[in-house]
Amino acid sequence: MNANRIPPIASLRDVERIEETPLEARDMPSSTYDLLRRSAQRNPDAPALTFLLQGTADETPYRLTYAELFARITQTANAFHRLGIRPGKAVSFLLPNLPHTHLTLWGGEAAGIVNAINPLLEPEHIAELIRASDSEVLVTLAPFPGTDLWDKVAGLRDHLPGLNAIVTVDLANLLPEPQRNAIKAQRGPLPEGVLDFDELIAACPADRLESGRDIQPDDIASYFHTGGTTGTPKLAPHSHRNEVAMAMILAFLLDFGESDTTLCGLPLFHVNGVMVTGLAPFFRNAQVLLATPQGYRNPSLIQNFWKIIERHRVSFFSGVPTIYAGLLQIPSEGHDLSSLRYALCGAAPMPVELIRQFEGKTGLKLIEGYGLTEGTCGSCGNPPAGERRPGSIGLRMPYCEVAIKVLDEQGNFLRDAATNEIGNVCLRGITVFKGYLQASKNKDIWVDGDWFNTGDLGRMDTDGYIWLTGRSKDLIIRGGHNIDPQLIEEALHKHPAVAMAAAVGKPDEKAGELPVVYVQLKPGAQASEAELLEHAAAHIPERAAIPKDVWIIDAIPVTAVGKTFKPALRFDAIRRVFESVLQPLDAGISIEVRNDDRHGQRADIRVPALDAQRRAEIERRLAPFPVKFELIAS
Repeated sequence: MNANRIPPIASLRDVERIEETPLEARDMPSSTYDLLRRSAQRNPDAPALTFLLQGTADETPYRLTYAELFARITQTANAFHRLGIRPGKAVSFLLPNLPHTHLTLWGGEAAGIVNAINPLLEPEHIAELIRASDSEVLVTLAPFPGTDLWDKVAGLRDHLPGLNAIVTVDLANLLPEPQRNAIKAQRGPLPEGVLDFDELIAACPADRLESGRDIQPDDIASYFHTGGTTGTPKLAPHSHRNEVAMAMILAFLLDFGESDTTLCGLPLFHVNGVMVTGLAPFFRNAQVLLATPQGYRNPSLIQNFWKIIERHRVSFFSGVPTIYAGLLQIPSEGHDLSSLRYALCGAAPMPVELIRQFEGKTGLKLIEGYGLTEGTCGSCGNPPAGERRPGSIGLRMPYCEVAIKVLDEQGNFLRDAATNEIGNVCLRGITVFKGYLQASKNKDIWVDGDWFNTGDLGRMDTDGYIWLTGRSKDLIIRGGHNIDPQLIEEALHKHPAVAMAAAVGKPDEKAGELPVVYVQLKPGAQASEAELLEHAAAHIPERAAIPKDVWIIDAIPVTAVGKTFKPALRFDAIRRVFESVLQPLDAGISIEVRNDDRHGQRADIRVPALDAQRRAEIERRLAPFPVKFELIAS
């Protein structure tokens, strides 16, 4: 059997059989640069990267073959080397999804370390990440109509003395004449000292690394920030071994081949876009279709999605629940979708009803997965060739160890969980990082030796399927967008009438969760919920973190040691949402949300005169929510 082909995965036993051959024995490349070099040598003329600028089905795309892609990556690595980037030194990028973003990613890793930054962050967060990574070069967009990245960078330049160079990607270079020259003439020359990406790499050799670097598997390749887009970010270093192993594992699981085309609509500052629809298909000489700079945020891409699938014969794409909910609204009838094999959903729980509707509409198989930046990308997934259990995150992936650990109230390890017992989901293995770059962030992240505590709660059934049941961390996940509740709470605490504030997520049929905040007022103080909501909007810099509701309650629930007890608030938020959805049917319906040994939480809904018609209507209304519920006749 070819060491780089594995049998289809249908069960945990298949995973264990695959692991009988160590990953290193499967002709594992030594680095991401080595992986890309091998693919270029194996099939140099195959299409590697296809880029759509507008997101229409009939536009002429920009294409790079594997030979061209690898040559430009080599040139980019040499350009960074000439700018002073060495092993252990970082180059940051602040870019949308462009061919240049891939060049920066893999060229940056070949020269030193690449640091990916979310362009939607506020300028102070961007500066913090550049400083934390000790970056000496920044790659961003040149001034261009309709974009604001250059404005953000221009305002930061004086506050980043450690930057030796700023390199800009000029979107005008991707436009046809005469638009290109018209935009450049209107804009004028680049600011003094700022370099042009295309001109810079054109002056560098494409056939060798000028550094002569011999990249080692344990060399740090990249930093990806985690902990959400609010609060203090944490930098997770990935080694070349981490990233190559992840690419191989994902390629195995999804059975990528040279005839596949994977559509990338998720951002390239995030591990999903970089790994699932980037390095994994590159490992197998598949084609990556980079679908517009904004990806799924581009309305044109969503409106033309099925046309693009048909024209480019897309076989795979990855998304989050909000994307799938949006695509359900776009008619697919009349389009040939026969090329589609799989779609992957991660980042947030996928409602079972949404899975059923999407599969019924498209005919493709939707695989729920689970992963973390700290594990390089993915750790679990429903087996493509086996039983998919909706609501489960599936089996652990090959070479990814996953265990459920029972911890005490202080987070100390007690024992391994029994079958179907809820505990902390913990990871170990070749794709798991060695700890955050900032040593202060590494307190209590390891349990029972070298197991990484994800902060998620879950259970494992008798067949090895893993079910998430909640979070011990307090992050709110809005459509895959991590929100630190502390930022919301700190903003509310600035209001003179607020004694305590506690932010949690309320269930939402499209985003999975939306932020809400509970408020306890100071004795004798007065404030309306509308006033507090307005205050929150004015004091929270991250738009996604602005709460949808402020609910004033008599007292914030606390534990025996006085800590805010958020499970009670999450249960109350579920109750409020369900009551609102069922309110038109109200005839004595009562809802109680409580702990559940198998699902973490469950809504018991007591309904008078519960006949088949009434049951069907309630189930229809609640099906889009990723919350377990039971209907009880009363």
